[in-house]
Amino acid sequence: MFFRWDWLRPQLTAPIVPTLGPIHPDALTVSVFEDILRAADTGDFLPYDKDRRWGGEKDEKVLREDVVHQPERTLIPTLTRRGHGTVKVYAYGLRDSVVDEAAELGTKLATVHSGASARVVRPLGPENAHPRGTRIQLMEFTTGPCPAPDGSVRPITAWPTSVQKTFAPFAETMAADGLAFLHTQMLAGKCGPVLTAAVERRIVGAIGPMEVLPDALGRHQLMPQYFAVLSEVRGQGLGRVLWRAAMSWGQSHGAHYQLLQTEVEGPSDRLCRTEGLTSLGFSHTTQA
Repeated sequence: MFFRWDWLRPQLTAPIVPTLGPIHPDALTVSVFEDILRAADTGDFLPYDKDRRWGGEKDEKVLREDVVHQPERTLIPTLTRRGHGTVKVYAYGLRDSVVDEAAELGTKLATVHSGASARVVRPLGPENAHPRGTRIQLMEFTTGPCPAPDGSVRPITAWPTSVQKTFAPFAETMAADGLAFLHTQMLAGKCGPVLTAAVERRIVGAIGPMEVLPDALGRHQLMPQYFAVLSEVRGQGLGRVLWRAAMSWGQSHGAHYQLLQTEVEGPSDRLCRTEGLTSLGFSHTTQA
């Protein structure tokens, strides 16, 4: 075993694991960290990796020979080959100096790996009052009912053909939110249902794909979705209706929970906060 849990556990201020992202706090064990090291050797997806939905090969892997693991800090660098390459150093430790140490390691490794860019990812606990970056939020489906909302939300395939055809231009408009990529997966038949909202027979909002997969403990997790509403129709409650429809779908299909990542103080963040989700902490990424 590489990691000492008595060293690492006190450093885990938020449940973020390199190459996997946020995981349920109950699944945050030393076994998961050992798994990501083994996956670095094989290049395979872990059985509970959310990215395996898209097929192909795992793009991000741990640079296991460069991991720093000490009683008061753990630095876990990863390499993504996409584009010119990116080194991320996940900085675990209670002292702020861990960020500077991670930046130094990231800069060195970026040079080693042909001039890749370097970033530092620091998990922060939920007690941080004025964080930046991404908030990690937990929706539990076992604590109460998630009724389907009233409103014009349907799977894209349930709309008339003329309405379905408006999804393509909507997806291109919302490409920055991942909808163009989602559309390619839909056309290839490689993903689950996508829930959509329409106004005047035109798609103006979507959330999906809707898929439930087991986590590291075998509990069923509603997978993260792409979620977007056209700016011109925001403020009418369509985002909330779409989100509640997605949560109802997840509960009715056996999900125990969902983890969401929202930009702090962004529209989705404010929506989830008003819906009573539990904040598990934050992820703050900076250039090394």
